[in-house]
Amino acid sequence: MAARAVDLIARGRVWFSSIINVAPHERLALALAFATFFCVLASYFTVRPLREAMGAGLPKGWLEALFTAVFVTMVALVPVYGWVVTALKRRHVLPAVYSFFIANLIAFSVLLGLDPKSVPPWLACAFFIWVSVYNLFIVSLFWSLMADRFSSEEGKRLFGVISAGGTLGAFVAPGLVSYLLQLIDTRHLTLVSAGWLAMALGMAHFVAREASGRDTPEDSKPAPSLAAILDGATHVLRSPYLGQIAIWILLANLVSTYFYLEQSRLVSETIDGQADKVRFFAWRDQLVAIATIAIQLVGTAAILGRFGLVAGLLALPVTCALGLAWFWVSPTLTVVAAIMTVERIVTFGLSTPATKVLYTVVTPDEKYKAQNFVDTVVYRGGDAASGWLLKGLGNAGAGAGTILLVLLPLSGLWIWSSLKLGAMHRQRET
Repeated sequence: MAARAVDLIARGRVWFSSIINVAPHERLALALAFATFFCVLASYFTVRPLREAMGAGLPKGWLEALFTAVFVTMVALVPVYGWVVTALKRRHVLPAVYSFFIANLIAFSVLLGLDPKSVPPWLACAFFIWVSVYNLFIVSLFWSLMADRFSSEEGKRLFGVISAGGTLGAFVAPGLVSYLLQLIDTRHLTLVSAGWLAMALGMAHFVAREASGRDTPEDSKPAPSLAAILDGATHVLRSPYLGQIAIWILLANLVSTYFYLEQSRLVSETIDGQADKVRFFAWRDQLVAIATIAIQLVGTAAILGRFGLVAGLLALPVTCALGLAWFWVSPTLTVVAAIMTVERIVTFGLSTPATKVLYTVVTPDEKYKAQNFVDTVVYRGGDAASGWLLKGLGNAGAGAGTILLVLLPLSGLWIWSSLKLGAMHRQRET
């Protein structure tokens, strides 16, 4: 019996190695990173349906204003985050930030319980803004750790598999949410989310110790200066490479936020009741996770390895351009939900691993500061700019056709940015 078990384990390793190109000394680091990202996205996707339901329940026009508020909040947090990264050693940054967010999740459980029957609009807005900030920081910090611990070559092979860990978490969490809603009040979801993040925090410590990438010693740090605190922004402004990454992210959000706003509008018009809205978003998240995991485990490494990062970067703008045309022909909830489902599959399966590999060829300081600035301020700046643009077009009486004529050229510029970034990364690799 024991011999048969050993034989099955050996066969499993052969099968695993035939699908995923991982060296023996990388297996433990890969498994730890996979499990950590599982918990990170499980934490976010536990509260994401609650945030979406609150957003869809707000009066018309409030979401555009909230995107601006999120952007302003991100800008305000840049110097705070810069101070944290400058004052602490790199290995202490993630624990400090994750611990802060765990405390926030516990506090929201208390606030949401003050009036269990209804959520006041101010609290719904505050929660929407907070979750929009929270998810970017925890994911960006995780990928900063990955870029710090894995090389560019390792990233192309392994980041798709690591992303699959997050996708599995994104699949498990909504299913758990649907089950838990039969047992607990929606406000307790924040406590479940805090538990997932606490587990991620614990495993991230072992990722930092076991990953096989470059582990450069840290110099003793001087007292934080204003210039050091704003390093993330200055790195992006001074580096053509980092600046091009910022342009890519900005264009991505300018285009894709249109689908998000339309989906929220149609959900509000079509689905009644907060619990039903939460279930709709949770079910859609599970569908995305199922398809994405297959791509991440089998296709991501093969596509990025054979065609280069440019293939992963091009996939999303091409998908969004086709989606714009489809939604113009049939502007229904079913269509926009289908477009967003495919868009997110492409994002998690190809675009996110590709953009994270881009950071493996920059300095450690840029991996934590510049990457975070792009993933937070630039990302939410795209949300806000898209909200301003679409609201302005709506106030001017623009219809779907006019919006399409505005967004399609932006998709073309986004495609050009993908080609440019792929070439710049190849130069840095050599």
